[in-house]
Amino acid sequence: MRKLVIKCTAGAEDSERANQAFTVAAAGVAVGADVSLWLTGDAAWFGVPGRAEEFELDLATPLSELRDIVLAGGGLTVCTQCAQRRGLVAADLLEGIRIAGAAVFTEEVLTDNAQALVY
Repeated sequence: MRKLVIKCTAGAEDSERANQAFTVAAAGVAVGADVSLWLTGDAAWFGVPGRAEEFELDLATPLSELRDIVLAGGGLTVCTQCAQRRGLVAADLLEGIRIAGAAVFTEEVLTDNAQALVY
């Protein structure tokens, strides 16, 4: 099965797009894919405790549940520059979420059999 690398570029201001990224990432974990979900831009806030819990979208699985599925079975990364722009450091994020930059993202998406999606 391919590695699934998803970049979420949308925060709460674009709720459907943000939710779609998390939904696809959680679905990838559920089918056994090696999933890596990247949070960029205002999506970086979803790595902070309580932020995903505040997110609401009618008829959608709670974002915090989707996030927890990804954390349990895949990887979750906040973009280095996006974290810095928001004054976030590793200690501000949930356990299991890392901060990494463009070089690591590029390495992941260029891996053989990787599928990259951007929301």
